[in-house]
Amino acid sequence: MTKREITQADILPLAEYVKVRKQRHAALIAQKKHRRIEIGPVATCYFENYDTMLHQVQEMLYIEKGGDEQIADELSAYNPMIPNGSELTATVMFEIDDPVRRKNFLSRLGGVEETMFIRFGGQEVVGVPEADVDRTNADGKASSVQFIHFPFTGEQIAAFKSADQVLVGFSHEQYGHMAVLTEASRDALAADFD
Repeated sequence: MTKREITQADILPLAEYVKVRKQRHAALIAQKKHRRIEIGPVATCYFENYDTMLHQVQEMLYIEKGGDEQIADELSAYNPMIPNGSELTATVMFEIDDPVRRKNFLSRLGGVEETMFIRFGGQEVVGVPEADVDRTNADGKASSVQFIHFPFTGEQIAAFKSADQVLVGFSHEQYGHMAVLTEASRDALAADFD
């Protein structure tokens, strides 16, 4: 059974985590290989799961060293991004190194979080942005990091698992790009469903 929530019991104490950090990181890189999708020239989509979010929580605790007081905040931030069994979840990053170019690009990308989709077998699942904060400000500037949920029906899950082709992309007027998932990526994401 796939775990759907990180609890305090799942978190290694800092001293123990330091001992296994390199091995855990190496194992996660292998897993993330099929969960990372480049969409167009500057967007990278990272499909999340329990393991990726547990790693993120452990890393935040390692970096910030906030101890037990920090754990509750990290769990409330990252648990919502663990797929619930009938959804896929993704962190999307618009990666532009030049700060001026990035600001100009993002200022034209308002609402992009509402335009992400997954298409397969005649079906389309439209992404739903994580509701924690608005990812487009009042001036229409998008955040460079977006958190997206893709809620599936049972019929859509079955179609996804057997689809010949799965597309992930954006229908935004300023960023209309798509990527085709490899079979290995589709299979990795299919494991997120119950």
